[in-house]
Amino acid sequence: MRTKRNIPVIAAGGIFSGADIKRFFDLGASGVQMATRFVATEECDVDPAFKEAYVNCRKEDIGIIQSPVGMPGRAIKNTFLKKVVLGEKHPSDCPFHCIVTCKQQNSPYCIFKALINARKGNFENGFAFIGANGWKVKEIVSVKALFEELSREYHFEGKLQANA
Repeated sequence: MRTKRNIPVIAAGGIFSGADIKRFFDLGASGVQMATRFVATEECDVDPAFKEAYVNCRKEDIGIIQSPVGMPGRAIKNTFLKKVVLGEKHPSDCPFHCIVTCKQQNSPYCIFKALINARKGNFENGFAFIGANGWKVKEIVSVKALFEELSREYHFEGKLQANA
C-alpha cells in the first residue's frame, strides 16, 4: 500500500528578490535557498574586499569555471582565474586532500587554499564564487535590512498579482 507523502522542495539558483521568492512559493516550493545576497551583508564574516568584489561586479565579470574537483562553478573573473586559464597557476602543495575527485597532480590550484585566500581578501591568490544575479548587488547592507527589502518585494509582488 502506497502512502501519500509530502516531499518539501527547496528552490535554489538565481533567486535574488522577494518577487523571486514569491514566484517559487506560488509554484509550490516549500522554501528557497539564497546565498549571494547574504555575502554582501554587514554580518557576513568575509573580508570587506570580498564583499566589495560583489558590489563592484558587473554582469560581464561573471563566468563559469571548471574547479579542480571536477565541478563547474560561477565565479567573478579576476587575475587569478586568468592565470589559471593561461596555465600559469600550479599548486605548490595541497595539505587538505578534501575531496576524492580532486587530482592534485593535474590541478592548476588548490581550491581550498584559493577560497580561503579570497575569504581573507587576497584575490591575487584566490577568487570568489557568485550567483548568476550577483552583479545586481549594489551595496553592503545589514541582514535585517535585507530581510525587510525581501519582505517588501514579496508582498508587493503579491499585491500586483491580486490586481492583475
